[in-house]
Amino acid sequence: MTTGTPFRKGHGTGNDFIVIDDHYDQVDLTPRLVAALCHRRMGIGADGVLRVVRDGASWFMDYRNSDGTVAEMCGNGARLFARHLVDGGLVDTPDFTIRTRGGLRTVRIEPGGDVTIGMGAVTRAGADDVTVHWGGGDRTAAAIGALIPNPHAVAVVETLAEIGDITGATAAPAEVFPDGANVEFVQIKAPDRVAMRVWERGSGETLSCGTGACAVGWVHHRHHGGAAQVTVEVPGGEVVVTVGDEITLTGPAVFVADGHIDADWWQEHR
Repeated sequence: MTTGTPFRKGHGTGNDFIVIDDHYDQVDLTPRLVAALCHRRMGIGADGVLRVVRDGASWFMDYRNSDGTVAEMCGNGARLFARHLVDGGLVDTPDFTIRTRGGLRTVRIEPGGDVTIGMGAVTRAGADDVTVHWGGGDRTAAAIGALIPNPHAVAVVETLAEIGDITGATAAPAEVFPDGANVEFVQIKAPDRVAMRVWERGSGETLSCGTGACAVGWVHHRHHGGAAQVTVEVPGGEVVVTVGDEITLTGPAVFVADGHIDADWWQEHR
């Protein structure tokens, strides 16, 4: 094997990512290469790729979905990105700022090891006519649209068990979500606890979605009378969302492996 590009692999509540250092912005991550890296059988396997690029005195998180498309923001990815900066000595304080396509985001490394990300403000998308469709389009539920800044459509259901297969879930109308949307199905368990499943545009059903959890926390608090701080259960664990002037997201960031991507394989899949 020809030694090639270094990488790390980790996850935030089961939402997993490949992290690649590119401090001087020299790596060309083509959509084809990202999709190959994220392939669960013929690549490393992940929900997305995080490229670490120097941004003056700070750092830019270049996030790509597993199909190679770009996204404005990724909450679980941001926690892993921040943990990588700390582990590598690239920042020397527990409080710092990173840049994303969604804007600057504040980071705090908690004493217990969790990471808190300031996710910015949530704005409502659309009005009362937002709906989500799944089950081949045969099943429909009313939803609330939210931008953080990724587009989300949040549908409250009686139980998550009732919704079945959510493959290909979509949100409507198209004019509210011209670039598609992540779809969250939410079961309210208590004023300060909800559970969700998510279908992410560009990645499919994932074990967790950080921006989705924030959208859910905001909808729960602002539209269903829930607590300002809510624990969101996802298939991969739990995160805590706090709704204030901005949304904060707190949860784990866990690295499981590092290594090198074979240089010949990299060239073949660019």
